[in-house]
Amino acid sequence: QVQLVESGGGLVQAGGSLRLSCVASGRTFSNFPMAWFRQAPGKERGFVPVIGWSGSTTYANSVKGRFTIPGDNAKNTVYLQMNSLKPEDTSVYYCAATRAAASVGKSAYEYWGQGTQVTVSS
Repeated sequence: QVQLVESGGGLVQAGGSLRLSCVASGRTFSNFPMAWFRQAPGKERGFVPVIGWSGSTTYANSVKGRFTIPGDNAKNTVYLQMNSLKPEDTSVYYCAATRAAASVGKSAYEYWGQGTQVTVSS
């Protein structure tokens, strides 16, 4: 079993930066692909980035060049560094983990955090 706890959300002006954290506990974090998803009101939960067990990363086109997903295995933590934020990035952001291969599909992920709100003002 894996427990995921996100933190770091908040209110930021357009063009600003935030760093979200996701701390994993319960199993060997370094073996699990970890991803971030986000969900705005009335919209489907969508993929943001994923980091595989080898350290390889994949990003949604909408965040390429602005977001990164560094990890710290010693701290069992994965981050979402968000730069050049836009109002359309406003969402609840969720951390997710899977025992399977890294994927951009939310159905592949068995473990989810509770979410953290990010609001970007124009």
